Amino acid sequence: MNFISTRGQAAPVGFIEACLSGLAPDGGLYVPETWPRIEPAGVHEAYADVAARVLGAFAGDEIPPATLQEICKRAYAGFAHQSVAPLVQTGPNAYLMELHHGPTLAFKDVAMQLIAQLFDVALESRGERMSVTCATSGDTGGAAAAAFAGSTNVDLFILHPFERISPVQRLFMTTTGADNVHNLAIDQNFDSCQSIVKQLFADREFVTTSGLSGVNSINWARIAAQAVYYATAQTALGADRALRFIVPSGNMGDALAGYVAARCGLLAGFEAVCAVNENDALRVLLQDGYMRRADAVSTPSPAMDISVPSNFERLAFEASGRDPDMVRQLYEQFAQSGDVELPERIKGPLGCMGLSAQTVTNTSTLEEMKRVYAETGWEICPHTAVGTAVARRLAREDQVSVVLATAHPAKFPETVHEAIGQTPDLPERAKAVAARTEVYDHATADVAAVRDYILSRQRT
Repeated sequence: MNFISTRGQAAPVGFIEACLSGLAPDGGLYVPETWPRIEPAGVHEAYADVAARVLGAFAGDEIPPATLQEICKRAYAGFAHQSVAPLVQTGPNAYLMELHHGPTLAFKDVAMQLIAQLFDVALESRGERMSVTCATSGDTGGAAAAAFAGSTNVDLFILHPFERISPVQRLFMTTTGADNVHNLAIDQNFDSCQSIVKQLFADREFVTTSGLSGVNSINWARIAAQAVYYATAQTALGADRALRFIVPSGNMGDALAGYVAARCGLLAGFEAVCAVNENDALRVLLQDGYMRRADAVSTPSPAMDISVPSNFERLAFEASGRDPDMVRQLYEQFAQSGDVELPERIKGPLGCMGLSAQTVTNTSTLEEMKRVYAETGWEICPHTAVGTAVARRLAREDQVSVVLATAHPAKFPETVHEAIGQTPDLPERAKAVAARTEVYDHATADVAAVRDYILSRQRT
């Protein structure tokens, strides 16, 4: 199995190299050269076993099946629910897929725990070390910190937007006490953090000298790992049953994972609605066909406060008929002007790929949290509420909807209290984080400063 860049100016690489590299040398994102056919999840198949099969289809012969099996078992051994991503019925033909049973109470754990295990095995076999960078809008940083804390082969550098994530989200990334985990609070929004990471990867000399890698959703292993819970949901609700997935979306990695699952034969058809907050770049892209750079605004669902969804590039590549020249020109034009219309050769096919988007306002998000609590007695996080609001809006008697519940409400206690007048408690397994000392540094949104920070803190 080879992986190619969406921009066509980088040599094909294998699975391990694609995962360890993160971003391709030409600035593009890695995608499989061909889509593997994967058998759907079995009714009695354990989650870790499904994960091993899905990862194995992309890894080819680079990782022995027994090794993959061990990686996946270790990755999910610490989850609070043995199903990893259990389904809970919320009404007629309506389900939540709970993705917050990992160590940092967010869906990012599902992929990040697996990636950390994968990196350790790959780097140990090569006798190498890496500096892993991570821009986070809230949950990715905590998940990466928990997964890589104490790793002998990885130094982790997390960039988060200063005072634009919830205090509980920050605790998960700043309290590991591990000397290989470093946190930088950046004086800008998430898009600035993400831009710095991309600029670091564009400096190929720095990538080489620092051993730079990334674990944002630009990393293919993240996408592959997240495709697994779409497969298990399909099997649990009926192998031939048409499902509509409602996906709270920012960077679009989670929604793209559903598309990947469908392309590989893991789903009975595909329909996913990206539920976005007032930062509605995805709606503008999918509905209007425009890429527009804008300042992200603060919302009750901060992990989705993103105005440049990175994973759209992979979708554009597929919609273009896998034309790397078209994708490269599109993103070069966007980099120059910040406002481009999608070519018709992308815009036309895009409407037939099963993906759409709906926007939910800040007010509606809080009202939805209150409504769900009144109907079910359940506290939900604001990101999940964006999803359930869209599901409610689109509900049909003959359509099964699955909303991805992306985080535990206790990660957003202030917002939950504002919505329902109750403050959610951290689960027992996570309470210790609140008593730990936070450690993080502060920096301006300057790529040179971040580069120097990484070089000064790498272990040799």
